[in-house]
Amino acid sequence: MNKDVKYSMVVKANAYGHGIEEILPMIEECGVDHFSVFSVAEAMRAYEIKKDYCDLMIMGFVDDDYLEWAIERGISFFVFSLHRLKHTIEMARKIEKKAKIHVEIETGMHRTGFCEYQLEEVVSLLKQHFVYLEIEGICSHLAGAESIVNYKRILEQIRTFHELCDWFHDEGFDPRYRHLACSAGVLNYSDSVMDMVRVGISNYGFWPSDETKMMHMKEEGFEEDPLKRVLSWKSEIMSVNKVPRGKYVSYGRSYITNRNSLIATVPVGYGYGFSRTLSNNGHVLVSGKRVPVVGTVNMNMVVIDVTDVKNVKVGDEVVLIGEQGDTSISVSSFSDMNNSMNYELLTRLPNHIPRKVI
Repeated sequence: MNKDVKYSMVVKANAYGHGIEEILPMIEECGVDHFSVFSVAEAMRAYEIKKDYCDLMIMGFVDDDYLEWAIERGISFFVFSLHRLKHTIEMARKIEKKAKIHVEIETGMHRTGFCEYQLEEVVSLLKQHFVYLEIEGICSHLAGAESIVNYKRILEQIRTFHELCDWFHDEGFDPRYRHLACSAGVLNYSDSVMDMVRVGISNYGFWPSDETKMMHMKEEGFEEDPLKRVLSWKSEIMSVNKVPRGKYVSYGRSYITNRNSLIATVPVGYGYGFSRTLSNNGHVLVSGKRVPVVGTVNMNMVVIDVTDVKNVKVGDEVVLIGEQGDTSISVSSFSDMNNSMNYELLTRLPNHIPRKVI
């Protein structure tokens, strides 16, 4: 990737579950000075902790009541509807400060973005009210660049985006950034990399998909995964009880002991992102051993069978994701047990779980 391409780190969804307040300052120290969020709520959190020289960009929801907040602070945001564009112009006129906007255009995702039939009106509004607008970027979003099944669709999107950028240029607009590429775009489609890239999942050590990982591992000859994950999820044993053979464990009758067992509880449940689908299905690590989740996952607790763990006691570390000794549970394996994907699992980790930077 060209060194002149602006690198925007996506910290939406609480920095993919890692914690905006924990991650953003560390990434600033690595030289990143541009961050992307989804909403004003996320922008407010990032704004409070970011350095003054760092830029923020809101890619999604900006309620009309908070347009003034974003414009006053020089935070840029996507504009993808005539409603948003007109309200932005009105607010910028009211407070007498230019709004920094990124015009999102529809290229084949069919989610948000101005369609071609709207572009004449968009350009007319931009020209009429240019004194109130700083058109910082033109952008779009790729519809599944992580999967080869979308190959033709992605190529068509890239072609359409380039053509529409040229059309805007012919209309007299030369924005600072043209941006289309996400993590999968950067990795799989070099033609999608323009003036800025919005990199999300790969920042955190995860591939956009298994096929993307396999392709790059093979083509570039990596013997080890070049992406290093930094997140671990740990708790501790809350109680340990002896349960005789033939007794039901936890709610209902989904699990019955088939031997005299040692059953422990862990203060994590579906209220903390540990899904109910892991009932009688998931595993955790205790004393370097993989032990099963038994019974139904509760809102605030999970029950595990530690019969085969020696000298287990209250306070022992429990690893839900991460390493313990020579054994590990990756986010990918945890996700497979849960029939979900990396993105879903990471972003489901609630804000109220304490996070430690080590």
